[in-house]
Amino acid sequence: MLKHVVFMKFKKDAADADIVDLEKGLSKLPGMISEIKGYEFGRDIVHSERSYDFALVSAFDDLESMKRYQVHPEHVAVIGKVKALCDSILAVDFEY
Repeated sequence: MLKHVVFMKFKKDAADADIVDLEKGLSKLPGMISEIKGYEFGRDIVHSERSYDFALVSAFDDLESMKRYQVHPEHVAVIGKVKALCDSILAVDFEY
């Protein structure tokens, strides 16, 4: 199994409505992309100096499954929203 962990730092002027729209888009992906075996995301609640604003943790059978997910048209559309909202995006992928 493979975990895909993403941290997002929103731009200072990111509108809450746009973040809600991102959340709605993300919530639809597991129903549209069969490669997704687990999917959790949410906003940071601590707001410390080192915190990022948003995190996503997804699970896949293997690296090839995650690669198919990454190029899926529905995922690509959501990534466009992520890039428009974020100043910084970090990711870690690991087997477990």
